[in-house]
Amino acid sequence: MYKLPSNLGRYSLLVHFVIWFLVLSQFLRIGFFLWQYDEVSWNIIDLARTLLTGLFFDLGTIVFISICSVLYYSVLPNKWIGSLLDKVLVCFFTSLTVFILVFTFFAELTFWDEFKTRFNFIAVDYLIYTHEVVANIKQSYPLPILIGGVLLLTLVFLFIFYKRKAFATTFTSTVNFKSRLSVLIPTIAVALFFAFFINNNQAEWSSNRYNSEISKSGIYSFFAAFRNNQMKYVDFYTSIENDKAFGLIRNKLASDNSFYSKTNNSIHRKITNSSPSQENKNVVFVLVESLSGSFLKEFGNTQNITPFLDSIAQKSIFFEDLYATGTRTVRGMEAVTLCIPPTPGQSIVKRPDNQNLYTVCSVFKSRKYDCNFFYGGDGYFDNMNAYFGGNGFTIYDRGRGSVLSDQIKTVRHNIDDKEVTFENAWGVCDEDIFNKMLKVADAQYKKNKPFFNFIMTTSNHRPFTYPSGKIDIPSGTSREGAVKYTDFALKELFNKAKTKPWFKNTVFVIIADHCASSAGKDEIDVANYHIPAFIVNFDENQNQKITQQCSQIDLWPTVFSLFHWNYESNFFGKNVLDSHFEERALIGTYRKLVLMKKEKVLILSDQKKQAFYSWNKKDNSLKPIPMDQSFLEETISWYQTADYLFTNKLLK
Repeated sequence: MYKLPSNLGRYSLLVHFVIWFLVLSQFLRIGFFLWQYDEVSWNIIDLARTLLTGLFFDLGTIVFISICSVLYYSVLPNKWIGSLLDKVLVCFFTSLTVFILVFTFFAELTFWDEFKTRFNFIAVDYLIYTHEVVANIKQSYPLPILIGGVLLLTLVFLFIFYKRKAFATTFTSTVNFKSRLSVLIPTIAVALFFAFFINNNQAEWSSNRYNSEISKSGIYSFFAAFRNNQMKYVDFYTSIENDKAFGLIRNKLASDNSFYSKTNNSIHRKITNSSPSQENKNVVFVLVESLSGSFLKEFGNTQNITPFLDSIAQKSIFFEDLYATGTRTVRGMEAVTLCIPPTPGQSIVKRPDNQNLYTVCSVFKSRKYDCNFFYGGDGYFDNMNAYFGGNGFTIYDRGRGSVLSDQIKTVRHNIDDKEVTFENAWGVCDEDIFNKMLKVADAQYKKNKPFFNFIMTTSNHRPFTYPSGKIDIPSGTSREGAVKYTDFALKELFNKAKTKPWFKNTVFVIIADHCASSAGKDEIDVANYHIPAFIVNFDENQNQKITQQCSQIDLWPTVFSLFHWNYESNFFGKNVLDSHFEERALIGTYRKLVLMKKEKVLILSDQKKQAFYSWNKKDNSLKPIPMDQSFLEETISWYQTADYLFTNKLLK
């Protein structure tokens, strides 16, 4: 056994703890390497750099974790070393910290399984919304076995410390003033160095996304995300003059049937339609949780898990090449309500000052529609109630105790227990939320009120549980089962709606919020943004397959054009059916902003970086190509103007 210098024996337990953390972190990192063995770069230099970069960030992490212990060891007088109080405090907090870290390592494994990343802002959200997350963990994993395993490993590690006499040496060794300073000062210096000079994104050194993610320390990444949930565009990204950016975007959004009512830094315009017949059809809008395009037979899936959706793809207005703007539900909600590109940082749904915006609800309200938002869980989650309630929607949710802010001028209705046949951590099953909408729609019809009913589904989400006996895949066994159940529930919705007197005058719009997975080895995994979208129940002669590459933000401008509506627009989306529509998709993460045009992909990253690629759709790979200045300026313009309008409260 190695021996510490006699004056540092007091720090024996702390040294054992630090070494234990660094070794275990590297084992976890190697585990991720083996997990993604066919995706990571195994080049010896890349492997070494991944491990060394990870060790560097692990060092910063353990310094922050240990700083309180260092302070305690450095200020406690020698005469109190080994006292009962000293032993209780050291043993308790060492045991507690080891337990928490072991649990965190397990959590990283489950997080990687779901998202293929180290902890990020999603993990921050999960810490906030504890009810849903704790319930999800209980329903997804054998919690007693998990906690028992964590506790057992904690005891094993503490026993190793004990056998190596770390506790005994710590409680029997005094330490002089010089030795105390020799530990305290470097610890504080390293902590300050990491706090002021090291950013988590410096771990992203590799073009292979998996190598970059594995280079990170999960705990360090968590707190970095906690600190940087919002990012001002001009501070972090390449920018151009605002006048030039708005000029480019105004030109992109201009069409024969629109004109701008304002000049300069605005995209506000009036959309006109030459048709004299404007249709005020009811609209049922279903935002489906995690419905990747790859689940559909229409896009090559052979598992037959979406038979109903595949059937309506043949008799609807079906979008074949549409892409989600992001990887989270709130990002999808932002796209389909505001028709805006994904601004850097957190979704607008979760930001302050996101009320009284000009949304698609504003368009419906201007035509006297009754607008409602239906969610099977508690709408407090992800700030949904505050956002939808603050932008004109009446809310129907499960309501597990939260109440809307008094500042939100809307009405909230609870989904009662008697209306629930099945419920899991995320909310009631899709059949139940659809049945609630049908009940409300009946009441709206009786009042002779046109309605826009927005439904957010929840069943296609871990733990993937749903009512038994509905489909041929047992509940709780796989995502494929959850997808097939959602497809079944949608079929039931249509079967029941067809019996209603309002069905003939109702259009159903169905789209995914995002894909089930967005992870890949490249900076952006383009294929994992491809989602289906359907506009159902128009006249048969309008049914078609839209082959143009487009975005979630284009959905509602297209629907409004099919209605022949004249309306005010503050939207970045365009009518895909317009003969002048320019194909493109706007996608991203909370840090990467992307413009895609056919096979060309330009990625803007924080630290004012840019990268330009050619996308091979067949193998979903990105190949670097020389920068195109006009493409770069257009990409900048989409995101800079969107961020400017929200930041300056001009999306009203």
